[in-house]
Amino acid sequence: MYKSLLQAGTRLKPLQQVHSQIITNGLSYSRSLLIKLITLACSAGSIIYARQIFLTVQNPDSFLFSNLIKSFSKCGYPFDAIVLYQKMRTFGLIQSNLGTWVQEYINGNGFDVNVILGTSLINMYSRCGNVGKAREIFNGMRELNVITWTAMISGYGMHGYGNQAMELFYQMKVQGPKPNDVTFVAVLSACAHAGLVDEGRKAFDSMKKNYGFVPRMEHHVCMVDLLGKAGLFDEALEHIQSVPGKPAPAIWTALLGSCKMHKNFDLGVKVAEQLLGVEPDNPAHYVLLSNIYASAGRMDRVEMVREIVINKGLKKQIGYSSVEIDHATYTFFMGDKSHPETTAIYQYLDELMRKLKQTGYVPEQEPVMFALEEEEGEFALRYHSEKLAIAFGLMNSRDKTTVRIFKNLRMCIDCHSAIKFISIVTDREIIVRDKHRFHHFKQGVCSCRDYW
Repeated sequence: MYKSLLQAGTRLKPLQQVHSQIITNGLSYSRSLLIKLITLACSAGSIIYARQIFLTVQNPDSFLFSNLIKSFSKCGYPFDAIVLYQKMRTFGLIQSNLGTWVQEYINGNGFDVNVILGTSLINMYSRCGNVGKAREIFNGMRELNVITWTAMISGYGMHGYGNQAMELFYQMKVQGPKPNDVTFVAVLSACAHAGLVDEGRKAFDSMKKNYGFVPRMEHHVCMVDLLGKAGLFDEALEHIQSVPGKPAPAIWTALLGSCKMHKNFDLGVKVAEQLLGVEPDNPAHYVLLSNIYASAGRMDRVEMVREIVINKGLKKQIGYSSVEIDHATYTFFMGDKSHPETTAIYQYLDELMRKLKQTGYVPEQEPVMFALEEEEGEFALRYHSEKLAIAFGLMNSRDKTTVRIFKNLRMCIDCHSAIKFISIVTDREIIVRDKHRFHHFKQGVCSCRDYW
């Protein structure tokens, strides 16, 4: 039998004949025979047949799963390998997250962490909220190219670690490859997230003078974002005027966000009107404009914007937050009551908010566009999606473990404030990735230093 199987090589028909003989004669599979059959099926280019063989096993163990995943990967089926890994988790045969498993798999199978694989791992860990692990990968690589350096700088930037990003950039200029224009996007973005105005100015000037790059729109957006967040509106407007051609909507969006941040309502209205002139059907712009009008006390204008949105038939993007517990992802919306544990979640959150107030937390209401529909009073603030997701995460995870949340929109001011207090009361680190960046909450402090 084994001799026949080995002679089959990578030809599918002889392989199927051997498999048919096993079934017809009622022979039992040994693990080694199963693995050989599956490996040869993959090599023959039949991932479907490999799956069929695997599905004949009633109680697959971790050894069989791992070897099948290895076969899928080696034969060029990476997505099938990941799907199989997820199935392995449902069997309770593995207890680590996907990113950790990928690295363990790479290390365990002796793969060389070359520049492509290493850069991918850096991006993966950075985007999963573990920039420290990303730096470990970076430090352990034998070869680093411009993409690798840029990925690590970008990782620091999205987490608000501007100083570390700049230190790495300076190191790159001394001992690394020549930065490219994408590197400067990462550097300028890192400066904008961390409020490093002087460093951002110098980087922007050096990309032109020292490296001969012509700034692209992405660089201009970063500069306007940097200057606007710092409250340097005159300089931001001067920069916009220097941009060749017509400024992209992203430039006005960056400046509008800064106007809201610094409560510069007069300029905010002008910027919003500019933005609506170029993107009249983007509901997000109307929301920002309405918020600025409401902050300025111009409720007549709020109602006007509301009517425009209704007449145009525009819909706001619905916010949601997700949390992963025991390899399953749970998604919550504002005031969500669809979860089977809703009663327990709300009770836990109510008790948690009571403790926050005893610690000094005061709800912060932001003016919003559809006040009547979203009921943005203290009651509604309490049940924002990220608060529900965090409550569920705290209830269903071990003490001292980090709770990680994903929010598809920008966090509101109240949730940002509340989570700082939650990190004190529960003695937990809470990491929230919103639309723009990561926020690491620990002992009442956020990594963004309230600069967002």
